[in-house]
Amino acid sequence: MMNLPKNILIVRTDRIGDVVLTLPLISILKKNFPDAKISFLSRSYTLPLIQNNPDINETITLNEKNGKPEIFSNVKKLKGNFDTSIVAYPTFRIALIMFLAGIKLRIGTGYRWYSFLFNKKIYDHRKVSEYHELEYNVRLLKALGIDEVVNPSIVQFNLQSTQESRQCVEEALIDRKVDLSKKIIIVHPGSGGSSVDLPLDSMKKLIVMMAHELDCEILITGSRTETELCQSLIVNEKTKNLAGELELKEMIALIEKAEILIANSTGPIHIAAALGKNVIGFYPKIVSCSDKRWGPYTNNKKIFTPTLDCNNCSREQCERLNCMSSINVEEVFNTVKSFLEKSGKEK
Repeated sequence: MMNLPKNILIVRTDRIGDVVLTLPLISILKKNFPDAKISFLSRSYTLPLIQNNPDINETITLNEKNGKPEIFSNVKKLKGNFDTSIVAYPTFRIALIMFLAGIKLRIGTGYRWYSFLFNKKIYDHRKVSEYHELEYNVRLLKALGIDEVVNPSIVQFNLQSTQESRQCVEEALIDRKVDLSKKIIIVHPGSGGSSVDLPLDSMKKLIVMMAHELDCEILITGSRTETELCQSLIVNEKTKNLAGELELKEMIALIEKAEILIANSTGPIHIAAALGKNVIGFYPKIVSCSDKRWGPYTNNKKIFTPTLDCNNCSREQCERLNCMSSINVEEVFNTVKSFLEKSGKEK
């Protein structure tokens, strides 16, 4: 019989959406091992996603140099503190750190050349996208005898903002003359290059329709490098550009205030899903970027994909045929209206 783990380390050291889709592991582990100490290792910029989680005992920041994990400083930080590690995002350096830190049970994929550094292997080929990324993460727990089946109705993210961030966001919105008595729609037009996006002119057409026909506040968000992109979507006084103005902890608080978030395949769409918000997403038919693998994990969603009938879609083909431009913006606008009507009836 396997000894019960006492000190568990969850490791997810990539981007915002990836970390959000790993959060459900925390509550599942707590349910199965209530006496275990659960820690989470992430990059510094994704820390706000886990810092306020009631089931996490400790958050640990990955030491990096030139964008790569430092081996020895991380080993020193972890050594002697954990009996179990669950690596949801494997890289050679991360696997080596777990090994050199002397963590007794090291759970990870069996399909990488460095998988010999894990001693409990899960044989899932993620690239075939048979399951959702969140479900692949949960399947890692099979190595601990946990055979959990999740679906959007029962999944628990326990993502929440801080009081300080909520106050900061409220002050910023008042300062920008956002009418807080009106419903807020967030549009996040970029995706950081991780997928194929809805064309900018389609996004602008949607914003024009919303700005002229709906009595809502429309907030355009993005990173500092997307400030000009977001500014090009400002169509009247109902639309405000917040690109580059919010840290991640404040973005979480802003999304908490919203009625709907509209985005491509990107971190904020997963934050919104985790917070139970209505989400509208734009996804290509490329298997590795698809809604089936990377969509928001919620029932409160409407996903739009290209209407072109293409097979074995690749990024090159999708971009060449401009597939995403086939998405009908009027249908998207009708979905926005139906979400708003539904929320109006529930109040």
